[in-house]
Amino acid sequence: MLELVNITKSFIDRVKPPSSGYEIHWDGGHDRAVKGYGLRVTASGVRSFIAQGRVSGKAIIVTIGRYGLYTEDLARKKAQQILQNMREGVDPRDAKKHDHALGVTLQEVLMAYKARPGRLKESTKAEMTRHVEKVFAAWKDKPILAITEDDVRRRHREMALHGLRGTPAPGQAQISLVTLRTLINFASRRYRRTDGTPLIQHNPVLALKDDWLEFKPRTRDVDEGNVGAVWHALNLARANPKNADALTGIYLAQFLILTGARKGEAATLTWDRVHFNANHTRCWWHLPDPKNKNPVWLPLSSQAVELLKSLKHVDGNLHVFPSRSERGHITDARAPLRLISKAAGTKLSAHDLRRTFVSIGVATLGIDLYKMELLTNHVPKGITARHYLRTSRLQYLYPEVQRIGSWIEYEGKIAANTLSHAE
Repeated sequence: MLELVNITKSFIDRVKPPSSGYEIHWDGGHDRAVKGYGLRVTASGVRSFIAQGRVSGKAIIVTIGRYGLYTEDLARKKAQQILQNMREGVDPRDAKKHDHALGVTLQEVLMAYKARPGRLKESTKAEMTRHVEKVFAAWKDKPILAITEDDVRRRHREMALHGLRGTPAPGQAQISLVTLRTLINFASRRYRRTDGTPLIQHNPVLALKDDWLEFKPRTRDVDEGNVGAVWHALNLARANPKNADALTGIYLAQFLILTGARKGEAATLTWDRVHFNANHTRCWWHLPDPKNKNPVWLPLSSQAVELLKSLKHVDGNLHVFPSRSERGHITDARAPLRLISKAAGTKLSAHDLRRTFVSIGVATLGIDLYKMELLTNHVPKGITARHYLRTSRLQYLYPEVQRIGSWIEYEGKIAANTLSHAE
């Protein structure tokens, strides 16, 4: 056992390294001695200050730092602080975690949130990243703890009034704050203070509760009387497309009307998830990882089958709706949507075509709403429906999608005849 020594600069400079491993020299035997303060000297000559104490009866050694980075006087004061904290029950290792937690940035929280295995779809990750890097760019490299209620309220107002491009964007303002609220809640659970309490006691986004905008649910769709005109316009454009990508965009728009699919789920569809039968009935397509995490097999009408079989396969590209883009599938459907909007007499989005599919089924053809919910992969919330209905393998709903497809095709023919007679 080594004798207690008076750790001074002169002692540190003259102490000899051991032949192997390391030796610890403990401070003691003099007026200013600090019990638990020591100097560790390795065989290679590295000299480091340490402190040893007990927390909850367990011995803990903490490295303060190397001699040179710390003077002996500074190391002694640091040791006194650490040892006092230990006597008060504070584990210095937790204190280091605490110090890190206090400095964790919004960008670091985002990366940790996205890194959780199997939790988020790539599209969700991309959206959250866009919000942090665009909407909250000024905050992303600052401690998340530094974001205040005033900061949030001010940024929300800026986005609502001016957006990112100088035009009002109240919807984007609200959606981006959902991302911020989610990340702050995650940081509160993931990062802790020394005493074990959450890093963030109050989420500053909640301060906007009184300012939160209430958006009316969108009910926009293609009016029943204009569905034929829309379908005919798409057929005309399909017969004379500007280029291959334009044709694929038209096919995608027609597929959305015939199936009620979400744009992203349809655009990324691959041929290995499409099944054809010889007689064009009981065909289906598969969504293995949809938005609601409910894998589903959806029936295809004969009109949808004809449409898909008209698409050309591109060598080396498995996508049903291929494109020359880097992603390999169509991403821009603005041209056919402009065409649809003109024919319908109102501006429409891709999601409006999904609502059109539901409206045709329920309002026009009298199909039960719960069946349309299943066909759009909205699992019914009622206990009976959830436990007794087949909510994944939906091929049994083929008659319903066939009725919708046949009605759309029929209305398109009427529109075509009307226009030809007018000419």
